[in-house]
Order: sequence, then structure tokens, then C-alpha cells
Amino acid sequence: MPLLFSAFLMTYLLIILGNSLITILICLDSHLHTPMYFFIGVLSMLDLSYTTTTVPQMLAHMASQKKTISFASCVAQMYIFLVLGITESWLFAIMSIDRYVAICHPLRYKVIMSPWLCGVMVIFCGLWGVISALVYTVFAMRLPYCGPNKINHFFCEVPAVLKLACADTSVNDRIDFILGFSVILVPLSLILVIYVNIFIAILRIRSGQGRLKAFSTCASHITVVTMFCVPAMVMYMKPGSEASPEEDKKLALFYNVISAFFNPIIYSLRNKDVKRAFLKVTGWGRDPE
Repeated sequence: MPLLFSAFLMTYLLIILGNSLITILICLDSHLHTPMYFFIGVLSMLDLSYTTTTVPQMLAHMASQKKTISFASCVAQMYIFLVLGITESWLFAIMSIDRYVAICHPLRYKVIMSPWLCGVMVIFCGLWGVISALVYTVFAMRLPYCGPNKINHFFCEVPAVLKLACADTSVNDRIDFILGFSVILVPLSLILVIYVNIFIAILRIRSGQGRLKAFSTCASHITVVTMFCVPAMVMYMKPGSEASPEEDKKLALFYNVISAFFNPIIYSLRNKDVKRAFLKVTGWGRDPE
């Protein structure tokens, strides 16, 4: 347990460091004041927020003999995590639209992706997250819970909480499946359609270097989407009767902690703009070649 606690603590601290650094660099460097980096900054804040909703509580339970959480705190954790997670799911779809406009309509990119439109898109993602999470949470909390109220999970998540209900949860399974379409499958389908069009456009680019650059920016987004959305889809869209607590914990760990850990690395490791901004802000050296 001490080794596991240390591993999770170190991972959480690196998540805070990586996502905070990305957000600060985007705010401070004017060269990063573009729609793409605006969305990456929002993504970093979401990653930082939803890991902070769950991981500190998990670390506290690892370090203490008392592993309890109040009913109100459980509901709050469940709702906030859902709001942030659903918002992020739709943000990925918005980011794919941004990549489509940048690659397929480069001359009109700044006109189409105006600050006003980018702001409206992010607000839409947030509102959809608030409404969908409210439906999830209300339907989960209306069920009777007779005890023993022991959650076999790292945190209060809808599928794990529903297992404690002493009533038929088939309605909740149907609600979860239907909402799963709007919060996971619809954004994923939109991303798929957009990227088919992007790849068709990329193949028409005559310059080999231009094709490589376009593929590189798309690859980062596709990797991040896969790490987050696929485990979440498996978790929330399968019937509760087929759910395995141990499998659910692994899936939740993947899209809750691991994706938030890798997102800053994926978006910044091979990104010259971010490296240049880091060197400029810190004053540590010249621009990278």
C-alpha cells in the first residue's frame, strides 16, 4: 500500500505540474493565443479539475484506516466528475472541428474560428456537461440504498454506486445507455466523420513535409481521444449486470488518471511552439531547432 500510495501521489503531482504548466504557457505567450491552444488550455484545466475531484480522496483513503465519505460528498463528487468528464468528451469533438478548419480551410481559419465562436463552443460543452450530469445523478440518487453502503471503487462513480441500490436498476441502465449516445457516441461519431474528411484532404497535399505536419497534429488528438473516450464508453454503456467491479476500476483509472497524465506529454513533447514558449517564459535558452 505505501508503494501504491507513492505511485499515485507522484502521478497526481505530475498531472498538476504538467497541466498547470501548459495552461500558464498558453496564457503568457502571445504566440499560443490561437484557437488550437485555447482548446488545449481548456482541456488541461478540465484534466486538472476532474483528477482533483477524485484522486485526493483516493489518496486520503489509502493513507487512513477510515475509508468513509458522506452521502452529500459522494453525490457532489459524482456530479462534478460527470460534468467535467462529459464536457471533455464534447471538447474533443470541438477540437476535431478546429483541426478540420485549420487543415481544409487554412486561409479562412482565423476568420471562421473567431474568439467568439471558440468561446460559444466551450460554453456549449460545459452546458451539455451540466445538464447530462444532472440527469445521471438525479436518476442514481432517486433509488433506495439499504446497505451495506460499501462502494467497491476508487471514488463515487455512477456504475459503482448503482450496485448498492436495493431496487431494480434497469431504468437507470436504459438512461445511462441513452445518455451514453449523446455524451460519448455522438462526439466520437462526429470526430470519426471529421477525420475521414481531414485524411482525404491531407492526401491531396502535394508537399510530403506538409502531409507529415498535418498527420502529426492529428495523431496527437486521436491518441488523446482514444485514451479517454473508449474506456469511458465501455464503462457507461454496458448493462450494470455485466459490469465487473475490478474491470470497472481499471477502466476508471485509465480515463481518470492515466489520460490526464499523458495529455500534456502528448501535446507538448514534440510541439515546437510549446517548447519555444517554455524557453521564452523561463529564459533558459534559445528557441529549439
